Amino acid sequence: MARLIVYYAHPGQRFSRANAAMAKAARSVDRITFVDLYAEYPRHDIDVDREQQRLLDHDVILFQFPLYWYSTPSLLKEWQDLVLQHGFAFGHKGDRLAGKRMMLAVTAGGADDAYTAEGYQNFPLRVFLAPLEQTARLCGMSFTAPYVLYGALGATETDEIPRHSKGFADLLTAIRDDLYDFTSADSREIVRFDDLPVLQRS
Repeated sequence: MARLIVYYAHPGQRFSRANAAMAKAARSVDRITFVDLYAEYPRHDIDVDREQQRLLDHDVILFQFPLYWYSTPSLLKEWQDLVLQHGFAFGHKGDRLAGKRMMLAVTAGGADDAYTAEGYQNFPLRVFLAPLEQTARLCGMSFTAPYVLYGALGATETDEIPRHSKGFADLLTAIRDDLYDFTSADSREIVRFDDLPVLQRS
């Protein structure tokens, strides 16, 4: 069984529909660790020792957040700046996270065709996530295709959001139970609720 931690970062949770539903679904999955960063650190006073120990205690680190101005919400960026220290996560003797996996669960306001060379965002979503991918690699971690909901602002609470949230719970369960096909996921740009690479139980 994989040890999975989900870090949820959303500064505007009371206005959230998709991410709030995803967080609720994640909390329903047994035997994983769920951390709401904005609830835990409302003043951004991050406990670095505690967070580093959490990373050491888990095999898969998954960050859930809405794409804010082509990046992460500010607290998650500060978390990275403080927790992924030289000598711990990278640099001289900084190999404590080597061999672990990083994954993202991202919601984007624009439709999928917006994130193309012809769309108004001009680039694929993975281009905007490249700093996080490189962060994982610098820390000796594997980076796998993100779980994505496009068009989150217009997603309905009777269709896309419930299906995406259930898919998120299914994804977390599969990772926990060592049934998530990372080899297949690693070859993809993104994964979605209707096409999760999940292995069959033997």
